[in-house]
Amino acid sequence: MSEVITIGEPLVILCSKDPDVSLVDAEEFHKVMGGAELNVAIGVRRLGHSVEYVTRVGEDPFGKYVQKTIASHNVGTKYVSYDDKYFTGHQLKQLVTHGDPATFNYRRDSAACHLEASQIDNIDLSDVKIAHMSGIFPAISDTAEKTFRAFYKKLIAAKKLITFDPNLRPPLWKSKDYMIKTINELAGMADIVLPGISEGKTLMGSEDPEEIADFYLKGERTTTVMVKLGDKGVFVKNAKGEEYTVPSFKPDKVLDTVGAGDGFALGLITALLEGKSLKAGAIRGNAVGCLQVQTLGDNDGYPTKEELKEFYQKQGVSEDEAASRN
Repeated sequence: MSEVITIGEPLVILCSKDPDVSLVDAEEFHKVMGGAELNVAIGVRRLGHSVEYVTRVGEDPFGKYVQKTIASHNVGTKYVSYDDKYFTGHQLKQLVTHGDPATFNYRRDSAACHLEASQIDNIDLSDVKIAHMSGIFPAISDTAEKTFRAFYKKLIAAKKLITFDPNLRPPLWKSKDYMIKTINELAGMADIVLPGISEGKTLMGSEDPEEIADFYLKGERTTTVMVKLGDKGVFVKNAKGEEYTVPSFKPDKVLDTVGAGDGFALGLITALLEGKSLKAGAIRGNAVGCLQVQTLGDNDGYPTKEELKEFYQKQGVSEDEAASRN
């Protein structure tokens, strides 16, 4: 049984080794496993919490690589199913030192696109405390969206705490208008929404953190919005009208920005599992994001408990003390 559950598509990612060089001109790549929701699952497990991952992969070399790698991270595979007809999704990814990387996906009609809603029926939520949902999985196919909504409905009926990260991937959606409508609807079904500044601009027309927070606090179930501000930290506002900004940590170097947002999510989730406050969760999320951008790969920088403790000591920060300050 697991404390956390998430659903998504794992991707085998062929990452460029050449910083800030286009995918057209890059000549060397290395293979890693990614996928936003799987990144969160790996990070949650690394910090000592149990997690199950719901997905479908192909019976192909990439699918077997995914199976092997997920198991090596001790992420639960009880709800990973296998498909002998459709392939495992994969991606080319640019290495960047700032901003978002260029990517090219090979995931249309992948195995995960064919994860049926009926496969949600056998999921046991009895020990789950938090479910992490992302806007990527419902974008990959009509079938995936139906399955995602069925899972959401099951989680809500079971009264589970739900976090939602928009994780916009416009090329995956049938249209920009449909993406905006669907993402905003799904966000309103979550307890905690985690948009970024640029996502706010796309989804509701503003880059103002408070306006973004106010927009998503109108959601049917949403009680807290945490707007990610990049290197400026995170702005937090809840339904009670409480608001504050938690500053970021400064990395020694930036090798790859991918995975920082997922790092924030897993930092928040694990802090909440440990009974800590939202502010402590934001501090931990910022810490994990800072560690991640200093490494290559989508999740290589996510810390163990000891590594997180060492990071705080180096920064001269106590998670709980900092959270108690006004």
